Amino acid sequence: MTNNLNVAVDTDPGTPDWQNTSLDDGTRVDALIRAMTLPEKLAQLAGVWVGASNEGGDVAPHQHDLEEQTDLEALLPQGLGQLTRPFGTVPVDAALGAVSLLRTQRRIAAANRFGIPALAHEECLAGFAAWGATAYPVPLSWGATFNPDLVRSMAAAIGRDMRSVGVHQGLAPVLDVVRDARWGRVEETIGEDPYLVGTVATAYVQGLEAAGIVSTLKHFAGYSASRAGRNLAPVSMGTRERADVILPPFEMAIREGRPRSVMHAYTDTDGIPSAADEELLTGLLRVTWGFTGTVVADYFGIAFLKTLHGVAEDWSGAAALALASGVDVELPTLKTFGQPLQDAVTAGTVPSRLVDRALRRVLLQKARLGLLDPEWDPVPAGLVGSDLSDPEALRGTLDLDPPENRELAGTIAEQAVVLLQNDGVLPLARPRRIALIGPNADTAHALLGCYAFPVHVGGQHPDVPLGIELPTLAQELAAEFPNSELVTAPGASVDGTDTSGFAEAIEVARGADVVVLALGDRAGLFGRGTSGEGCDVESLQLPGVQQQLLDALLDNGTPVVVTLLSGRPYALGRAVREAAGIVQSFFPGEAGARAVAGVLSGRVNPSGKLPVSVPSRPGVQPSTYLAARLAQAGEVSSTDPTAAYAFGHGLAYTRFVYSALDVEEGSTGTDGAFRFAFELRNAGDREGTEVVQIYLHDPVASVVQPVQRLIGYRRVPLTQGQVARIKVTVPADLASFTGREGHRIVEPGALELRVAASSTDTRLSVPLTLTGPARPLDHTRRLHATFTVS
Repeated sequence: MTNNLNVAVDTDPGTPDWQNTSLDDGTRVDALIRAMTLPEKLAQLAGVWVGASNEGGDVAPHQHDLEEQTDLEALLPQGLGQLTRPFGTVPVDAALGAVSLLRTQRRIAAANRFGIPALAHEECLAGFAAWGATAYPVPLSWGATFNPDLVRSMAAAIGRDMRSVGVHQGLAPVLDVVRDARWGRVEETIGEDPYLVGTVATAYVQGLEAAGIVSTLKHFAGYSASRAGRNLAPVSMGTRERADVILPPFEMAIREGRPRSVMHAYTDTDGIPSAADEELLTGLLRVTWGFTGTVVADYFGIAFLKTLHGVAEDWSGAAALALASGVDVELPTLKTFGQPLQDAVTAGTVPSRLVDRALRRVLLQKARLGLLDPEWDPVPAGLVGSDLSDPEALRGTLDLDPPENRELAGTIAEQAVVLLQNDGVLPLARPRRIALIGPNADTAHALLGCYAFPVHVGGQHPDVPLGIELPTLAQELAAEFPNSELVTAPGASVDGTDTSGFAEAIEVARGADVVVLALGDRAGLFGRGTSGEGCDVESLQLPGVQQQLLDALLDNGTPVVVTLLSGRPYALGRAVREAAGIVQSFFPGEAGARAVAGVLSGRVNPSGKLPVSVPSRPGVQPSTYLAARLAQAGEVSSTDPTAAYAFGHGLAYTRFVYSALDVEEGSTGTDGAFRFAFELRNAGDREGTEVVQIYLHDPVASVVQPVQRLIGYRRVPLTQGQVARIKVTVPADLASFTGREGHRIVEPGALELRVAASSTDTRLSVPLTLTGPARPLDHTRRLHATFTVS
């Protein structure tokens, strides 16, 4: 029988059932649960953050509220569920960190009755967040590539690096859909369209899971839709927006990526915090979608039910709400799932079955990772065969940034660069003198997002080397244009108010053939940057005096190529009309400067497309393309949210022509599919890649619909003059939406499919008709159009 109190259950001599690998995992776990005391059970439901400080240096919200750390030695006899960020708390050499983690795991396993180690988790938002690990482009750049295959390869590489040092779980990817670009965490998202977010994030999940790392979907759900783009602010949205915009990426990732963990969001939606939303975490996630993994708390998120949301009176109440709703693991460290939850179970206010429910999920995950096996070997792949008796001798022997990683990071960065505007000055034709101006011209950190280790943790350790090669734009431009004179001037800081550097910048520009103006963001956390977690803004005007610097250089007369290294889109004022060129790169990572320099020189033909719209005006939000007619410009309002450059936009150094449309299936039932074909020709003088985008326009529906929405895309590389025949099949399921009754349906009626180069550049229109009755759909519906390129 299940033991709910602090009483140990005797087990049979010999190998206990939970260590008997001939039994199925469920049987083993059930036997283990029966043998556990209540404190031992609860110990498996929480992490411990060794080395975290409550004295500044926050890398998590309200980290400064941490109480004195739990005594690890006192805790270990009961066991331990998770170890929080063994590599992402302070800089540590990879091999030394792996040895330290190995020793800690052996201590944990030896100290508890069942020999169970902890599950170690880490951040991996833009690469493994460890000292010396590859800093890949941020997720917003992944979105700009429109290349899930490439993202899958990156995730697999990240996963291999994490496994090599003994990490089991990665807290990524972020599936939040951008609703307001003022939100500081835009850089962590993949974009403003749920289909793009879903396909790219699913690929990331597949890559990470294939490498053996538990992928964690976050933040479930609605975090990015907070009011006014403020971090942790309440969310106000209707059920249809949630169902049709916020939830589809999670649904796709769970169906096709098979992640083993989900992290709840911090926010509340219409007064219900995600951590206390049983309908969301159990009803939808588990009952409807069939998710069987663990739900982990976002850092301190359970305690927030008391301190920020005010829906729990005390820590026991917060723990009870989260546990009942479906949260299985408290992170980052023990707060409410320890003594407060134990007191509630003992008092009978929390049913013991809820503890066992969460525990079973946690132990099943550990069993499938091999952590319950009697011959569990904690030596990670990167240390196999090493002499562990002298850790110092291993320093520098584990390379988390090998050449193949850097090459992959560079490929992603190149495919993510978006050419917004070009009057013909690009690619630069061997300029005699280049004036490289701006606060991001010669700043290495300008390439990194807030979760890159040198920013996230390394910034608090200024005496520690970066751990990776991080050449600046100035260095890479000098290498790209060896016969050009390169002169630099910062002109201003990223977010300061000092304009005294303008004079030098203007003087440098006057003597140049072209100005490359490097503007954008400085990533940081909780107000320590202009982009990143807790770095929300009131306006999408360029930070500091950068717009004034831009205007001054436009007045100067020398052609200006604006080059943005940023974490979000910004309104660019006059530059939209007057700049010779505009190049957008979203925190492109350690190889990003070379990618940008390659686009400027023409070595790289840009193929990136905007994953988020660039606003025309800094104060008109939201400006997402995914809007109904009432949200667009009109005579009834004096404000105009029309984007300067819309979702999906991106130029190349060649020209693509769409033609020869052939509609094979112009009419089908609500359970059928449309088929059409067209030709795509590279009409330019060099090879290039076009991202073909398919949008659906539903002119009349029973509930208000966006004017259009992306339902499919395909990267198509073509040599000079090459013609490709592209056949597309679009299931009627892709026309579905949440109807008046709150259920997903496909309605009969007229539709239009738009074959486009962007959301505002339709090249071919395909009129279609759905016939028959309205058809209800569920989570098993078809999710994708299919493309055949010949």
